[in-house]
Amino acid sequence: MKNMPKRDFDEWLSKFKISIADYKYYVDFNKVYQHISQLKIELNILNSLIGSKNIEIDFKNLLNQYPEVIKCIPILLAVRAYEIHIHEENKNFIYNFKQPNYSIENYITFMSKTGLFNLMQNHLINNLIDYVTGVEVGLDTNGRKNRGGHLMEDLVEKYIVKSGYVKDETYFKEMQIKQIEQQFNLNLSAMSNHGKTVKRFDFVIKSAKSIYGIEANFYNGGGSKLNETARSYKQIAQESKQIQGFEFLWITDGHGWISAKNNLEETFDIMEHIYSINDLENDVLNKVIK
Repeated sequence: MKNMPKRDFDEWLSKFKISIADYKYYVDFNKVYQHISQLKIELNILNSLIGSKNIEIDFKNLLNQYPEVIKCIPILLAVRAYEIHIHEENKNFIYNFKQPNYSIENYITFMSKTGLFNLMQNHLINNLIDYVTGVEVGLDTNGRKNRGGHLMEDLVEKYIVKSGYVKDETYFKEMQIKQIEQQFNLNLSAMSNHGKTVKRFDFVIKSAKSIYGIEANFYNGGGSKLNETARSYKQIAQESKQIQGFEFLWITDGHGWISAKNNLEETFDIMEHIYSINDLENDVLNKVIK
């Protein structure tokens, strides 16, 4: 393996990307529409309450005639679960919207005190499907973290393939330590606390001379997790040095690291194989994997 020239941390960090988001990163509209379609009929029935002058009576009649509409109440409060917990005056209520467990009067109280009756009765909205579409878009933003992780993995995989490795032949995705040990006849107990710790690598590359475990992540924002991540990967790097025939590579990027610069620099100083997207663009995999 070629020895990489000593690098300057600040210069390396200065080339981190602000974002790797693609057009579908922000909202997964297919998932939004799928969720809406599952409640479309019930939401249309509930639309009859919009502008009602006697909304409590109309709601009660509606539940008696179409009891299934109750299942779409939680999403009106941006909740996907079928149970909603309420604590009031030393009492705890667990409203079930899949299998109703209280009287209709209790659910009327719920609708009134949460503000849903006011929302519908006073024409603050015109159509519940449009309203829930907005709610679903808002909820879907919580999925950006997972999509961001997949974006980084997809990007790294592109460079692995570009370097000539073939999926399930010379590179593998999401392999646990036990699988690596079995497939490549390695003893990785130094990293798994003798089998007590479950560890999974995003990618594993099999070269002519060694096995490479690769972790890949991208951080848009800061936080305490980044410090823990840097410490954790530094430990893995140190442990992997004890294992003959195995190398650990960490590929990370994102401006979130600016806030955790010191911890990242500590890891950078002791870790041989820590790389960024800029390194991938400069063919680092072909330079270090032999």
